[in-house]
Parts: sequence; C-alpha cells; structure tokens
Amino acid sequence: MTKFRGVYPTTIDAKGRTSLPSKFREVMVESFQDDRFFLTNSSPTDLGNGNFSSGLLIFPYNSFSKFEEDFQNSKGLTSAQRESIVNIIINPAVELSVDKLGRFLVPPHLRKSAALDREILFVAAMDKIKIWSLAEWDKVLAQNIRNFPSGTEAAAELGL
Repeated sequence: MTKFRGVYPTTIDAKGRTSLPSKFREVMVESFQDDRFFLTNSSPTDLGNGNFSSGLLIFPYNSFSKFEEDFQNSKGLTSAQRESIVNIIINPAVELSVDKLGRFLVPPHLRKSAALDREILFVAAMDKIKIWSLAEWDKVLAQNIRNFPSGTEAAAELGL
C-alpha cells in the first residue's frame, strides 16, 4: 500500500475552502479505493509549559471506520481518556470528498480548533494526512526537534 508522503504548503480562503494536494488525492484513490474521507481534530501536541497545539487529521474513509471499531474494542484507557478521544477526535469528525478541482470545505468548528488562518500545510502522516496552520506547525516542528531521539539506541536501530 502506498503511503502519503510530503509536506505541501497552500492556503485556505475566508470561507474555509482549500485543495487537497493532487499527490494525496492519487494515494487516496489508489491505496484506499475511495475519494471520501473524514476530517477531524488531531491529537493535541504538547509544546511544553502547559501549552498545546492541534491541527486537523484526514482519515481515508475506511480507515476512520476501523479507528472507531478499534477504539470501541480498546483497553487500557481511563474513562476520562476515552471521553477526551470521543470529544476531541470522534464527535467533531465530518465526512467529506473533494470536488472536480480537488477542493473541499473545512467546517468552521474545525477551522477554529486548529487555528487555521490563510497559510496552511498539508503534512503526510503515512496512512493519514495532517493539516496545520503555518504558525502552529512552526511551534510543533520546534517541539519535535527538542523531542527527537538523537543519540539513542532506538534511533540507531532505525539508521538515524
């Protein structure tokens, strides 16, 4: 199965319209046999000092159904953690598809939660796609650099 790869800068207009990069549309149809997808919040990223950032997450259609099923059968989560996942990821999810030009509308509740302004990025996440505001992505990337496992055995095993 082909995975999503790459980072694609683009824009979102005042009405919330943006375009899914053509490479991602190709993978969606080739690997997932469906151009429909679910758009929802991503899990919050801890930026340190009590600050968090969140983008959006595109699940290919069947992947979201599997996620919901896996979630229902999951163990090891407290009731508060389960409630957080339901309220942050599952409840706000919307089913979407792109038009002939690859455009789709990001609903207002998701634009607000991800602080999406004009400049945004589509970021590959292997079997999903993330959408970040450019300003928030810079913060997340800086935190990822601080968290990078440089010099660890695990990184060495990966050849990094």
